[in-house]
Formats: sequence, structure tokens, C-alpha cells
Amino acid sequence: MKTTNRRNLFILVFALLVVMLGFGMVIPVFPFIIDKLGASGRALGILVATAALTEFLFGPIWGSISDRVGRKPILMIGMFGYALAMFAFGIATKIWMLLTFRALSGILSSATITTTMAYIGDSTSEKARGGGMGILGAVAGAGTVIGPGIGGLLAGGSLTTPFFVSALMALLSLFLIAALLPESLPVEARAPKGQRIQLIRFGELWRALTGPIGLLLLVAFLATFGTSNFESVFGLYMLKKLEYGPEQVGGILTVVGAIALVGRGLLTGLVTEHWGEPTVIKTSLLVGAVGFILLLLADTYATVLLTTGIFTCSITFLRPSIHSLTSKRTTAGQGASMGLSNSFVSLGRIVGPIIAGFVFDINPNYPYLSGSLILCIVFFVSLAWIKEEGHATETGTTIKETP
Repeated sequence: MKTTNRRNLFILVFALLVVMLGFGMVIPVFPFIIDKLGASGRALGILVATAALTEFLFGPIWGSISDRVGRKPILMIGMFGYALAMFAFGIATKIWMLLTFRALSGILSSATITTTMAYIGDSTSEKARGGGMGILGAVAGAGTVIGPGIGGLLAGGSLTTPFFVSALMALLSLFLIAALLPESLPVEARAPKGQRIQLIRFGELWRALTGPIGLLLLVAFLATFGTSNFESVFGLYMLKKLEYGPEQVGGILTVVGAIALVGRGLLTGLVTEHWGEPTVIKTSLLVGAVGFILLLLADTYATVLLTTGIFTCSITFLRPSIHSLTSKRTTAGQGASMGLSNSFVSLGRIVGPIIAGFVFDINPNYPYLSGSLILCIVFFVSLAWIKEEGHATETGTTIKETP
């Protein structure tokens, strides 16, 4: 790899790491800021869902705009906006301010994530592209793993410190992009100015539910809806039940992230090849439902780590297995099918935290009880409709899968 290419990759990796670290760093902090401002689980759920909603809506838009104007300007907009949003978080004194800045952060950071991947696509050969995307994926995963631990430690002195550190890192990344990163998309290769901006087409999502992979899309939504109950109110639950601070919550979430990273990167392929996606999906749903209940019984740091570890181990295999089975059973293009699957996952990340926040205010145990119930329902649905090798699928065809 040429020195220039290595430098460009380093800048892109650093930009993505800044964004993903920032996401991870604020996760253990938000519940305590919410509590300090006198708000409730409802506010926390909406705060979590706001970022998911803005990323869902604006990711395709930024991708289309970068096809017209080039990658570098969009990367710079994304990093400047992200730095501004993080700084604003640090000085926010009202819930409405947090919600506004969270939306701004989601809108602009989606520009960085989408355009970083597009830049790799522009500047690498087909042979090297997989490696470049793999590096970005690994960096994104590492950022979400170590971010909560760093955020929890920084917040031990002041809850606002993680936001200001994230803002400074984003400004450094912005400087590197502006000064050293060349444009990757030549003018002659750009989309015409009159081309329509790509938007989320909700009609297509609805029609997809009645298609060959409709059931798997519904399972992807419901499973994500159920598991997001764990993520969205976990910090607030630990505060109310065990009086944990951001350091303890950040440590637990770092362990959870590490388990998920190892599971996705090293074990998912082996597990699905050995048992097949249908079995892995059903097992993950059942163990995840039990994991929710076990978490309610945990009352020490050790038991919380153990129960969250059990829950995470099961859920880690769920989403990749759903995506894989969707890819095998689709009758449409792979890109379109994966796009639909990711869209339904995103919808689960939007709706799940909102519902979890509302039911948390009724009883702090309810998000985990409802999460367990949802995963149980999806489990029984999967028993009836997601068949094993040699069984007919919902389309009436027979699927042979790797045992």
C-alpha cells in the first residue's frame, strides 16, 4: 500500500474512531445527566431513539449528496457538526437542549459514517476493498467497546468531561481531513446535479413484509425492539436499583461490548456453520429471554457482569444470523435485501428505547420483563415459521442450509 493511501486510511480510521468512541463514551453518562436534570426514563428513551431516528433518515441522504459534491466536504461537515454537538451537550442545562443536540449529532455523524465507507469504495481496488471495509468495521467495533469504559472514567470527576473530550477529538479529526485528506471522487465520476436525493421509502418497507423474506424482516424488527430495552435504560436501571455510578456502568458496558465484538468477529461464523441459522436464531431468542429475567435477579457487581454476559453472548449471534438467513432466502438482489433488513433493525432501535423509557417510569423492572416477553413471542413464532434444513419456508420452497 502506498504511503499516501496509508495516510488517507489512517485519517479515515481516526475520523470513524472519534465518532464511535464518542457514541460509546456518552452511553454511561446520559442516564446520570437525565437523573441530575430531574427527568425520567421517558426522556432517556427518547434521547436514545433520537440518534437512531436521525441516522436512519439522513444516512442515505448524505450518501447521495456526497455522490454529487464529493466525499471530503461531507466528511468535514460531519466532523464539524459532531464537534459542535458534543460541545453543546457539555453545556446543556435542559432536557430539550439535550434532545436538540442529540438530533444534531445523529444527523451530522451519519454523514461521517456513510461517507467514510464511500471514500474507501472510491479509493481502493475491488481486491483491496474488503480489507479496507474490514478495518473500518473493526475500528467501529473497538470504539463502541472501549468508549463506555473511557466515558465512565472521565465522568467520575465531572459528567460533562466526556463531551468536551469528544469535541476536541472531533476538531483534531476535522483538521486532519481539511489539511491532509484529498478528494476521492473525481468531478467526472460524480452524479449529475439533477439526480434525485435518495430518501427512505416507507412504502417499500411495508410491501417487503408481504414478500418472501417478510417474516425474517419482522423477526429482525421485533428482536432488535426487544434487545434495545436492555441497552436504552440499563444505566438508569443500575442507578435506581444498585446506585451505581458512571464508572461501574461504563465498566459493565465495556465487558458487554468486548463479548459482542469477539462473538461477532470470531464465533458467529463457526456457530452458524455448525448448527445453521434457524437453530442459532431460536436458541439466541430463548437464552436472551431468560437473560432478561436473570438480570432482574442480579444484585451484586459480579452477578450483574455474569447475567449481562449471558444475555450478550446469546444476542450477539442473533442479528448476524437473521441477516445471513435473509440473504439465503431472498428472491431479490442481495443489496436490496440487506438494505431492507438493516432498515427494520433501525426501526427496532428507534421504537424500542421509546417504549422502554415509558414503561420504566411505571416500574423499573418492566423494560426487562417486556423485553423477555417479546423475545419469547418471537421465539415461538420462529418455531412455527423458521424451518430447519429440508423444511418448506414461508414461500413454499425448500431451502438447503449448511448443517
